[in-house]
Amino acid sequence: MKKQPVHRQYNFPDADLYLQCMERIKYAHRDKKGFEQYGYQTERLQKFKAMCDKFRGLPDDDELVGDQMIVTDKKYVANEKLKTAIRSIMTRVAIKYSNRSGRYRKFGTAKLGDMTDAQLLFCGRRVARVARQQIDFLAEVGVNENSIKRVTDACRNFENALNIQQDKVADRDIAVEHRIVQGNKLYEELIVLCNIGKDIWAESDLVKYENYVIYESNNDQKKARKERERKEES
Repeated sequence: MKKQPVHRQYNFPDADLYLQCMERIKYAHRDKKGFEQYGYQTERLQKFKAMCDKFRGLPDDDELVGDQMIVTDKKYVANEKLKTAIRSIMTRVAIKYSNRSGRYRKFGTAKLGDMTDAQLLFCGRRVARVARQQIDFLAEVGVNENSIKRVTDACRNFENALNIQQDKVADRDIAVEHRIVQGNKLYEELIVLCNIGKDIWAESDLVKYENYVIYESNNDQKKARKERERKEES
């Protein structure tokens, strides 16, 4: 059964989630006695704080994308080195045989520049194999074990770089999902805390009540502050 994707329950940045959680924890400490009446003890608040600290330490997507870009660049370098090694063989093959001959075509290097990573890897291995089969015929144009080894080494390095890149992509997917899961847990606890805080002050203190209102954006927060100031002036 296919695993269902994980979605954020909140629609603001992770940094804002962290700051909102820390701010509400501060208010909850201030209103400790009120929270205790709802069974929300200091121990739970401490656990919430620990969750926030752990969340703050998780790598963000910029870090993960950066790591992925580094290994992708290395893969591109290995890709070009493999193509260069293949072209070096094929230049010699073209000297010996016409590039329209069956012997040339057997190497399967047509559209080398348009090949996918998988196609290029298979092509490199085929070039080395076919070149070795015809090494006696191609020796006079400089095809030898060293030139073939250059292709096989480039294949191995490219495959290794490709695997590392794919691993980094998978690592990023896992890390992003983990961050979403942890963020959702924080948000759920934030909702609980804020609902208690609002209930404590709903009928006695509007300012403290609004301390526990979750704003989706800074713009929402500015609007609420202006509206509060307007009410206080009237």
